[in-house]
Amino acid sequence: MILELDCGNTFIKWRLLGAAARLAGVAESVEQLLVQVREQGQRIRACRLVSVRSDEETAVLIAQLESAFAVRCHVARPAMALAGVRNGYEQYQRLGLDRWLAVVAAYQLAGGACAVIDLGTAVTADYVAADGEHMGGFICPGGPLLRTQLITHTRRTRYDAAEAEQALGNLSPGRSTAEAVERGCLLMLRGFVAGQAAMATQMLPAGHKVFLTGGDAALVQDVIAGATIVPDLVFIGLAIACPID
Repeated sequence: MILELDCGNTFIKWRLLGAAARLAGVAESVEQLLVQVREQGQRIRACRLVSVRSDEETAVLIAQLESAFAVRCHVARPAMALAGVRNGYEQYQRLGLDRWLAVVAAYQLAGGACAVIDLGTAVTADYVAADGEHMGGFICPGGPLLRTQLITHTRRTRYDAAEAEQALGNLSPGRSTAEAVERGCLLMLRGFVAGQAAMATQMLPAGHKVFLTGGDAALVQDVIAGATIVPDLVFIGLAIACPID
């Protein structure tokens, strides 16, 4: 099995790939990751990962993985170009590796011009021209950050997870704090996505593809006609950046 890791600032997403199986999970710490992977009872022959954590944190993670599973970790690195895509940042090393891999994967899937919107803790949007030129993008707070800021900075904004889940039954004006916050945050996300759809129409040629990924992708899919949700977009890019025989 090949162990793949997407190491974000908060969570570590993992999956195991084999000829006849695909297992996956999310861990809140390296220790929990090791437990979850060991519980699968699979022999790991290789590992590849992408990390947006500090160099020091990533080095510690790699050392723990290589020690625990006796494998070499293949690590995605910044690049000026990869698989037909040219990095659009003036300092290419500063483009987040998760964004970079998602862009590379999307271009390969689309076979041409595309837009990528990742709706996670933060929301990112990126554009790729038909010739593979990364045209830049945007970063803004995602749903989790919006909620956290409201709860942190307003004393009476308090509600539990059950209330939050029930609040998204529709998008009419809220009649409780939970409804007002949850629906308000979702409307902000949907408005951002609608704006990106309009920008993609202006910047990209007819027939371009739009890919959605991240935990909140399903909440906005209907905003862009024809948009495709690809949950493992970063992992697809990781396999391109770090091929393993």
